[in-house]
Amino acid sequence: MLQGVPVCKDDPAFPRSLYVLRSKDSEVLQTLDLPKTTMLQFSPLNTILVTWQPYTTADNPQGDSNLQLWDVQTGALLKSLYQKKLEGWSPCWSEDEKLAVRSVNNELHFFENNDFNTIANKLHMQKVSDYILSPGAQPSKVAVCVPGSKGAPSFVRIYQYPNFGGPSAALANKSFFKADRVSMEWNKKGTAVLVTASVDVDKSGASYYGEQNLHYLDIKGEGAVVQLPKNGPIYDVVWSPTSTEFCVVYGFMPAKATVYNLKCDPVFDFGTGPRNAAYYSPQGNILVLAGFGNLRGQMEVWDVKKYKQVSKPQVPDSTHFFWCPDGEHIVTATCSPRLRVSNGYKIWHYTGTLLHKEETPAGKELWEVRWQPSPAGTFPERPVKYQAAPSPLGSTQPTTTQAYRPPAMRNQPATASTKLHEEEAPQDMRPGSDRQPVSKAALKNQKKREAKKASKQEAKPDAAEPHSNSAPNPNSQSAESCGDPETDKKIKNLKKKLKAIEELKEQQASGKTLQKNQVSHPVT
Repeated sequence: MLQGVPVCKDDPAFPRSLYVLRSKDSEVLQTLDLPKTTMLQFSPLNTILVTWQPYTTADNPQGDSNLQLWDVQTGALLKSLYQKKLEGWSPCWSEDEKLAVRSVNNELHFFENNDFNTIANKLHMQKVSDYILSPGAQPSKVAVCVPGSKGAPSFVRIYQYPNFGGPSAALANKSFFKADRVSMEWNKKGTAVLVTASVDVDKSGASYYGEQNLHYLDIKGEGAVVQLPKNGPIYDVVWSPTSTEFCVVYGFMPAKATVYNLKCDPVFDFGTGPRNAAYYSPQGNILVLAGFGNLRGQMEVWDVKKYKQVSKPQVPDSTHFFWCPDGEHIVTATCSPRLRVSNGYKIWHYTGTLLHKEETPAGKELWEVRWQPSPAGTFPERPVKYQAAPSPLGSTQPTTTQAYRPPAMRNQPATASTKLHEEEAPQDMRPGSDRQPVSKAALKNQKKREAKKASKQEAKPDAAEPHSNSAPNPNSQSAESCGDPETDKKIKNLKKKLKAIEELKEQQASGKTLQKNQVSHPVT
């Protein structure tokens, strides 16, 4: 495997240049005089090395071609291009390198078979802001995004190369508002794409992080908004390698994590916890939910076929996480510049066992750690184990600790009011499971139905009341008040006397003899 590495200028063995080394024996294959290079990228088959330097420098304020494509084997310069912005600086390739694409002034330029001297095709779209080429076999698809302006919505379209004959040629098209910027992610088979749309300001004032929405779009033209039951930012969206489901980590802390199918229906809800990232194993049978960055570094390892938790190791101060291609080992690292102290890396088994620990010597910095890539299919899927793998370094399963409680409440039983956050337990939402919580959209529709039913019930008694031309019954207790307490009192007494007279009439009609005082009782 070939690797390109920029070497520190302070290393006397390597003057400030760019070196291409063969990883198995560290032999220097190429030396490129590019001391100001800041970005490197290999093509998928490692045939081309792409380098990027700042467009303008103190020596050249007018700017010059700063994007170079090099032949890795010969070191020959294949093409030199202009690329002012760092965002989207490198071309994108298909996995077989038969197609490459880059964005140039509202156009996508396509190149075939690594011939960058000839533009094979163009896709013109005004103000195109982002694009992503599909993985998988040919024919390749490309998803492009155009942000909205002047009240018009943003939209994402999917095209199949080389069919770019206007909007009608698009395989799928979805428009939406609230999208200052987007990020797009294809599944492994190249059949569907997830679009995370973000705005910097939440007009409701509920979130400092702005507002985000998640949209689903596939090559058959189907699209949907992914309903997220908890409000808050979207931290991570990741496809399963099986391409049949995806996991979303979202919501104000403690965040929720939910797995959805291709119909955007929830499959399993992992409840709430301190997490902001999700990582599927290369085989797709294990999922790690982790809380890195400003969180304490907890990992939750789940068997996603049984949806059963395997382990819960602690990895504080971690900045990097990578699965080994075998799907059984994990490397976590603390690297600069995110953290410049306690640099080093650790190798884990997914059952929570720490297998190896390497600390960077004092005065040195670790910048990145990665596994050596392996071709797809090299490591088949293995059954998930639940017993911790043996290791002299042991396991880092968390010890049971209690949350802080004020002294006055320590001798009292815990109640919901004493908890800092309302915790939610994992819930299986698959058909046939014991408990399937109602989604946010379904709950909203249910409330509408209940409100409509209640309004009908309130209107039903009035509609069923028969019409009558007779005078209102003076004995009715539902008469409205006239506003004068004295008058209301007289009316109330009059009703009582009228009621008594009616009762006497009924008794007389039934043949009962009335007393003299009852017959002559005046009505005033």
